[in-house]
Amino acid sequence: MPGKGEKTKSALKEVVTREYTIHLHKYIHGIGFKKRAPRAIKAIKKFAQKQMRTTDVRIDTKLNKEVWSKGVRNVPFRIRVRLHRKRNDDDDTANKFYTLVTHVHVESFKGLETKTVDVDSED
Repeated sequence: MPGKGEKTKSALKEVVTREYTIHLHKYIHGIGFKKRAPRAIKAIKKFAQKQMRTTDVRIDTKLNKEVWSKGVRNVPFRIRVRLHRKRNDDDDTANKFYTLVTHVHVESFKGLETKTVDVDSED
């Protein structure tokens, strides 16, 4: 515990990378066929905003292709993603950080949990 007058390092000011499994089916259940894939992308963005606490969320093109791989109607039930909170290099923006969401290919979702990925050992 910090003593009097000491400040703790905020978790929001760190660059961090985590892997999550998103259960997309619960976000698109009951949505019309032509809106399922776009709604899944919006759900991924909203999930990333909530987990990483950044308003600027960027979806990787490979993740977009994976969501759309079976068409607009048949979105995968689950998807494994890696969320990178990175520093924003633009000086004229209000956001200090942005989140990059990339796809992680897995054979099975059984037993997977959220894990923090070490940036040095990435890929």
